[in-house]
Amino acid sequence: MRRKIGTLGFTYIELMAALAVVMVLAAAAIPVFRWDEKRRREGHLRSHLATMRAAIDQYNKYVQEGLIVATDVQQCASPENPRTCFPQSLEDLVKGVEVGDPESPDTKTVIFLQRIPADPFTEEARWGIRSYQDDWDSNSWGGENVYDVYSLSDLRALDGTYYKDW
Repeated sequence: MRRKIGTLGFTYIELMAALAVVMVLAAAAIPVFRWDEKRRREGHLRSHLATMRAAIDQYNKYVQEGLIVATDVQQCASPENPRTCFPQSLEDLVKGVEVGDPESPDTKTVIFLQRIPADPFTEEARWGIRSYQDDWDSNSWGGENVYDVYSLSDLRALDGTYYKDW
């Protein structure tokens, strides 16, 4: 059967059906993009926390090995308890400390962090800090030393936990 010349285009119903399909696909893609963005930020947060905690542990290891001389009374509470030998602030890890053998006059400056990273959720280089003397879930820093860091974000992660509990 032959078509008439005026019937070569799409009908209004066909256009509406195609538009509905495109809208459904777009509506499905937006939440996936948001989850992907949040998952990416969570990966950055885990990485930043691991990096800072590793720097704190490395500082503590150097103190325990006697490579960093503890000059502050609060930094090392007592020689019998070397586990409290942690940096006074995160800035100490960025500025670096003099490291050397106590029996040798030669020392070198060791920098544990290039910079304090920004929290991906607060977008600031501010972190919650716990000292060795604080409770493990404390939200206030006693100021004695830096034993642990945590996010200041009140948001929930994709797994339902709070970022500040990581």
